[in-house]
Amino acid sequence: MRVLRSELVLLVVITTALGQTAMKHEQFRNAEVLFDWVTNGKGEKLRTFVTRPRNAAGKVPVIFFVGWLSCDSMEYPDGETDGFGALMRRLIDQSGYATVRMDKPGVSESQGTCAKADFQSELEGWRAAFAALNKYEFIDTSCIIVLGMSNGGGFAPLVTEGQPVRGYIAASSWGRTWYEHMIENERRRLTAAGKSPGEINDSVKAFVQFYDLYLHQKMRPRQVLDQHPEWNSLWYDAPDGQYGRPAAFYQQLEALNLGQLWQNVQAPVLVVYGTGDRIMSRADSDAIGETVNRTHPGMARNYVVDGMDHEFEVDNKFYDPLVPAILLWMKEQIGSN
Repeated sequence: MRVLRSELVLLVVITTALGQTAMKHEQFRNAEVLFDWVTNGKGEKLRTFVTRPRNAAGKVPVIFFVGWLSCDSMEYPDGETDGFGALMRRLIDQSGYATVRMDKPGVSESQGTCAKADFQSELEGWRAAFAALNKYEFIDTSCIIVLGMSNGGGFAPLVTEGQPVRGYIAASSWGRTWYEHMIENERRRLTAAGKSPGEINDSVKAFVQFYDLYLHQKMRPRQVLDQHPEWNSLWYDAPDGQYGRPAAFYQQLEALNLGQLWQNVQAPVLVVYGTGDRIMSRADSDAIGETVNRTHPGMARNYVVDGMDHEFEVDNKFYDPLVPAILLWMKEQIGSN
């Protein structure tokens, strides 16, 4: 997941001499941005952002970013407005690598409707953007690092469709079933809301049944509540979805077998987690490294920061040591290139 930036100016416009409007875009000190498109299975054009290091000679490694759950753009024209933007912008400017990002259906310039787009249509977009790496002559496709943030970190290996990469980074992410994640998340949410232990236990028992009907029996929340009106006071989100996405999105997440996915990964993995994360739990994150190391001992490494939250901030400030730590790990995987 990711905290929405809807209160921020995502689509800032400026007036041109012709009286028309043009979108404000990012600028970097050490990289130039190429704006391109890919197409998903529905024929929707999705905006991609490809950066190339300035003065790069020959082919360079690439970081492929896989984004979060919410309907927010991966472009940050106004700078480091949150921790996700800080991480990406600093890696773009400091790594010396090319990078690729994509805006999912219905976000910013991408066609479609994000609130109606299911996971499969989003995944098609990520796969199309990854496949498009081959079209850029300055990208060394033998040196790819895939960095997934929040929800994107959990399913990142699906994006590559078996193409070899040098490494995966799963940051503030999850590696269990979505059902397990949500049951634990509901308990944490209720605890943070100040509910009594007795109220929490009763509510979690109801949520166990609610999410079984919602995620496994593929009912929309509205249908579940029609069947069980006694749970109306428990539900806090939309009748047909959750966190701004349709019910089908989460049903498709639940259908994923992340254990199988990560046990088949053949590249080194860095798992980034902060103990102050209130969205993804330590168990969500640890599941990735544990799965990888069970199959390939020593191939996954954990990077845990005390007090760091979901967006890589400690005490409301981006955790500065994170970027050099990630850069060091990436350079270890890329080698001298």
